[in-house]
Amino acid sequence: MAITITTMTMTEMSLIRLLAWLSPAFPTGGYAYSHGLEWAVDTNDIADGDSLKTWLSDVLSNGSGRNDAILLRHAHQAANDPTALAEITELALATAASRERQTESLAQGNAFAAAAVAWAGAPLPANAPYAVAVGALTGANGIDEDDAAVAYLQAFTTNLISAAVRLVPLGQNAGLRVLAALEPVIIATAAETREATLDDLGGCAFRSDLASLRHETQYTRLFRS
Repeated sequence: MAITITTMTMTEMSLIRLLAWLSPAFPTGGYAYSHGLEWAVDTNDIADGDSLKTWLSDVLSNGSGRNDAILLRHAHQAANDPTALAEITELALATAASRERQTESLAQGNAFAAAAVAWAGAPLPANAPYAVAVGALTGANGIDEDDAAVAYLQAFTTNLISAAVRLVPLGQNAGLRVLAALEPVIIATAAETREATLDDLGGCAFRSDLASLRHETQYTRLFRS
């Protein structure tokens, strides 16, 4: 039987790689981290779909989601500049809100880099946080920066919703309703960070940052963060 080989367009290649790299099945170990949600559920800050949506909207717009998008964009632009990538990596680690938040991003970044080695068009930065590693790889592979930022934020949100579904617990349909409701926030955060500089890193999602600190000493824990 003859096999027909079809040449992919750049758009198709970008899409198929983003779907692979940011799929829940890609081995980054993200399922082990709740990003402080475990403490928020324990204190009843998150008790249902509405409170989860409010929490995640703040994290995306004003907290670590926004910072990750900024870091990803700058790593994307510096994909072929090892010195610049090393500086972005150092800044990303220094601005982590807690030890667990830093460990979470580093562990996922290293796992992502190891799993993505087959596609790496340029050396990924050593010990880079997840957002930096994704930015560097997508940049090296010529994937559109806006597409990479949106895809990353959607995967970030999906992972946290998955954790909340297990923790609250929420039904699967309730989690999907939250994901659908957060689509405008994801798009807006990606757009808002398009012109952001590294000096714009920061945030005011203080309850989320506090959750990541309090989780370190939480009595019962299912997640690593």
